[in-house]
Amino acid sequence: MEHLKALLIKFVMLTAVLWIVLTVAFGVSLLNTLLVSAVLTAAAYVLGDLLIFRKSGKDQEHQKRNLIATFSDMVLAFAVIWLMGEALFSNDTNILSASLISAILIAGGEWYFHKYIDKNVFYVKESGESITGNADYTS
Repeated sequence: MEHLKALLIKFVMLTAVLWIVLTVAFGVSLLNTLLVSAVLTAAAYVLGDLLIFRKSGKDQEHQKRNLIATFSDMVLAFAVIWLMGEALFSNDTNILSASLISAILIAGGEWYFHKYIDKNVFYVKESGESITGNADYTS
């Protein structure tokens, strides 16, 4: 259930950023924005959150794991938006600029999202033990 809630939060966050950047600023259709959001949510959750964030660095090195995963999410977001943009968006859309702006804003949100999932998804509340660490962030 916690993974489903985290996926929903991630989808809403990505959709909000992409709606502002792609639809409002660059004139991409809402349907294309939703499609990119759905694909990016699935890819970023599996690759960035479940694989890279959980596996990079030691369990107690929250900041290091968060930095690596956030950078990976930024690169993945840029690549997915750019590649899907090439296939879906009109030729007059500046896809590289839209991808770069979106990726930078998404990375900012991902920094806080990783803190959320470390505390609420990867932390086993019943036993008090963490799957990835103690979930104690100092900053």
